Amino acid sequence: MTAAVAPEPRTPTAPRQRVLAYLLLGIVFGVVLTKSEVISWFRIQEMFRLQSFHMYGVIGSAVAVAATSVALIRWLKIRALTGEEIAVAPKAFGTGRRYWIGGTVFGLGWALTGACPGPLVALIGSGATVFVVAVLAAVAGTWLYGFLRPHLPH
Repeated sequence: MTAAVAPEPRTPTAPRQRVLAYLLLGIVFGVVLTKSEVISWFRIQEMFRLQSFHMYGVIGSAVAVAATSVALIRWLKIRALTGEEIAVAPKAFGTGRRYWIGGTVFGLGWALTGACPGPLVALIGSGATVFVVAVLAAVAGTWLYGFLRPHLPH
């Protein structure tokens, strides 16, 4: 007669382990941004002066990958890890005024700082600590938008 062995209960990944995984993924992403020169102030200036295709190629590649990924998610009906259906809600564009205004503000900030908000942390991590000011300005701008949002034309 053999004793029955109860299966070990599966425990969800501990929050600390998840945070570590996200931290490591962020570090790898920062290295990729740095090595591809996406965080280079000179590359960004070349883009805005229409002197180089490098950044347009990176951005275009990102748009192509995102569009293909969304199409595959819809076509294959891929579900989240929790089993929920992944749904992308349709976007109501309206007159597009809010996109022109938001895009202009975003572009001006990008041109003035020489950095897109995405790689700001990678810039700080690479030693360009002056971008702490840009991060603080981005946080302040996000807070201001949240405060003013009820009064904006949405």
